[in-house]
Amino acid sequence: MADSFDLNYLLRENIRKLVPYSSARNEFKGEASILLDANENGYGSPLEQNYNRYPDPLQHQLKLKLSSIKGVPARSIFLGNGSDEAIDILYRAFCRPGIDNVILVPPTYGMYQVSADINDVATKKVKLTADFQLDLEGIAEAVDSNTRLIFLCSPNNPTGNSLHREDVETILTNFKGLVVIDEAYINYARQKTFIQELTEYGNLVVLQTLSKAWGLAGLRLGMAFASEEIIEVFNKVKPPYNVNQATQELVVKALDNVETVNAWIRETVTERDKLSEMMRSFKFVEHVYPSDANFILVRTTAPRPLYEYLVDQSIIVRDRSKVELCMGCLRITVGTPAENKALVDALTRYGRL
Repeated sequence: MADSFDLNYLLRENIRKLVPYSSARNEFKGEASILLDANENGYGSPLEQNYNRYPDPLQHQLKLKLSSIKGVPARSIFLGNGSDEAIDILYRAFCRPGIDNVILVPPTYGMYQVSADINDVATKKVKLTADFQLDLEGIAEAVDSNTRLIFLCSPNNPTGNSLHREDVETILTNFKGLVVIDEAYINYARQKTFIQELTEYGNLVVLQTLSKAWGLAGLRLGMAFASEEIIEVFNKVKPPYNVNQATQELVVKALDNVETVNAWIRETVTERDKLSEMMRSFKFVEHVYPSDANFILVRTTAPRPLYEYLVDQSIIVRDRSKVELCMGCLRITVGTPAENKALVDALTRYGRL
């Protein structure tokens, strides 16, 4: 049961004993005028702005700003080079290669499987139901004494729907390993984030990103929210300077523009609904799945020819037709009004062929 959650039971022994690398900036706190501790280049950088000093290894200023926005203590936040870094650390810290296993619920985000393969961790796959919800009985049957993690993506990629909250809570309550909820698309969803449940479930890890709604994919900043105890493990395992100085500075500035981002989110949701309605009017579209994300999943009569036609029109969508439970489907990101119009115009021409 989650109420008897024991983090030490889950931790790999070598990670429990690990003495993390101590960087120069970890050993010194405060301000100084002369820094001769980290073998940096004191002359500066051949750029307009200097980047000759190592960045804050724990990103204190950025975490404080995120803390005020997310309503989570800074000590419960891990920042990484994209959410992929957090996913990889979860495997390295909690899963013994060749012994432990994790549960995935396909169709879902592909990096959970890739990271498992890289770390030599077995995966048990419990398919989502026909309406893309959790098979609770199947998950319960798949769990064994070596199951360490369950990955849940909500809103889910590539299906776009949110998982039923009560089903996720059932897993959190009954699984004694870590439940990782990937909320990369939560800004577009009607469902509330699970961040507010961190104090309720000691085995909960929530992943979010600044790559989607915040429009900062090029800066590669992912976030993990969990108990202080779990975040301490992340910080122990991560490379000393995993988030570069330029990213830290630019994200701090970006976080001042919450209203701009909220306006983008509102417009994206409006465009998503309009685009979904337009897609239903085409004869070659069999089904448009409901979405809580910034994309829609569309089942078509001929996914590959349609995909290739759009490529010829310089419009790139994602062919998901070979993914489990997504046969015949294309995943289409909701663009700007102009981009969406160009897509609809191209599809209209395709329908006349």
